[in-house]
Formats: sequence, C-alpha cells, structure tokens
Amino acid sequence: MSGLLALLDDVAAIAKVAATSVDDIAAQAFKAGSKAAGAVIDDAAVTPKYLTGFDASRELPIVGKIALGSIRNKLIILLPAGLLLANFAPWLIPPLLMLGGGYLCFEGAEKIWHALFPGEHTFDAAEHSVGDPAHLETQKVQGAIKTDFILSAEIMTIALSALPASTVWMEAASLALVALGITVAVYGSVALIVKADDVGLRMATAGRLSITRAAGRGLVKGMPGFMKLLTIVGTAAMLWVGGNIIVHGLHEMGWDPIYDFVHHNAVALGEMVGPAWRGTVEWTATAAQDGVLGFALGLVLIPIGTRLIGPAIAAVTGGDKEAH
Repeated sequence: MSGLLALLDDVAAIAKVAATSVDDIAAQAFKAGSKAAGAVIDDAAVTPKYLTGFDASRELPIVGKIALGSIRNKLIILLPAGLLLANFAPWLIPPLLMLGGGYLCFEGAEKIWHALFPGEHTFDAAEHSVGDPAHLETQKVQGAIKTDFILSAEIMTIALSALPASTVWMEAASLALVALGITVAVYGSVALIVKADDVGLRMATAGRLSITRAAGRGLVKGMPGFMKLLTIVGTAAMLWVGGNIIVHGLHEMGWDPIYDFVHHNAVALGEMVGPAWRGTVEWTATAAQDGVLGFALGLVLIPIGTRLIGPAIAAVTGGDKEAH
C-alpha cells in the first residue's frame, strides 16, 4: 500500500511539473504572439482580397487552403529555421528582425501612398486575367501563401525575439503554439469577415423577426466600412510595430539618438498629466512617434522596393511581385 501511495505521489508531482510547463509555454506564447500584433492585423486585412471574384461556395475552401499553407510555412519551414538561428546564430536575429521591421514600414507606407495616389497602382495581370476558375483559384491561393510566408516570417521572428532564454524544446513548443494560435485567429477571422455579407443577407431576407432583418441589413451595409477600418488599423499597426522594431534594433546595436529622442518626448508628455494617466500617455506618445518614423522610413523604401528589390525577385522567381 505504501508503494502505491508513493507511486501516486510521484505521478502527482510529474503532473504538477507538466502543468507548470504547459502554463509557462502558454504564457510565453501569448506574450510573444502579442508582440506581432502589426503583422497579424495586416495578415487578416490582406487575405480577403484574394477571395474577390469567386463564387460564395468557394470562399471557405479557399480560406482553408491558405490557412493550411500558412501552417506549413510556420511549422515546417520557419519554426526549425528560427530555432537554428536562436541556438547557433542568435546574432542574426536582430538584423533579421530589423529587416522585417523595414518590410512592415514599406508595406504601411505603400498602402498610404496608394490611398493618396490611387492612379499609381501597379497593374497585376493575375488579378485581371480571365480563364479557368480552377486555375485562377490555384494562382490566387499560391499568391496568398507566398504573401503569408513573408508575414509569417515576420511574426515568428518577432515571437522568437520575445521569448525568454529557455530550453530548445520549450522554445519549440512556445513557437508552435504561437503559430497555431495566430493562424487560427487570423484565418478564423478572415472566414467570419468574408461570410458576414452572406449571413447578413440571409438574416435580412429570411429573418422571422423585424429586429433580425434590421440587424442583417445593418451587417450588409456595415461590412464595407468595417473592411476600411480594418485596413486603417492594420496599416497603423504595421507602421507602429515596424518603427518600434527599427528604433529598438538600433538601440540594441549601440546607436541611441533616435531611441533617446522618442523616450525623452514620451516622458516629457507623461509628466504633463497625473500619475494615473502617465503610463498611457507615454505609451501612446511612443507608439505615435514610432509610427511617424516608420512611415518616413517606408517612404524612403518605396522606390527601393518597387524599382529594385521587386523586379529583382521577379527576375529570379520568374513571376510578378504580389502587391498587397
């Protein structure tokens, strides 16, 4: 009997350790995933454009294909690559993170530039071609997965940089949880967004109660505005996160003037309000300055990306640059 009790004690101790590890993994994954907010919002804002022009019955299957490709990107390619970097070449992570931050700044600035000068959009033949629907669907899915790879690389790099020093298995489990959680969140949201019109139309035409029909009409009318708001929030988040990555990256590499400038301004504004609002004001001021700096850097990168890097990538891959 005493042997059985001892065994039960050992099992309970192991279970407690395992539960603690699971809690640690979940906490680390949540903290790391939250750092990638800009790229995540952009991912959710970008994907619906790949569903334009398809029959409603194909929307969810296409979202499913893109989500499956996103999981493959993160778990099969990016997660092992991230772990190799973290354990054998950690000095490469800050430059890669800054490269990703520069990409976010470029994307955010390009979206604003196109909004201000809509006539200067790059023509994308794939978006205007008419042919076999199955072939077009395959092209769209492949294009979405390529775009997702870039955003996923940024998400995983940000998440990896936010993880505390730990064992390789803890890092792998945390990154895997980030990958799965973000993919479900992004593409679950995309699925809800693209089907919201259909749900609203169904409610408006087949609802038994007047309030149901009114809610359906409101949903149909409100979705275009919601999509615009999502694009604005995603763009702002990209510029803020991208600028923040660049500023902190330069600071970590020993170049402090921009970091000190941003920090000094934020603290000065925080001292103008009471203690209860000081933290909020400092955070908002820091985010706003990071966003402005990110936009300025993005404007500089637009001609470099569109006239040099984009054509070079197209020449190597034999395809057109996927424009967001």
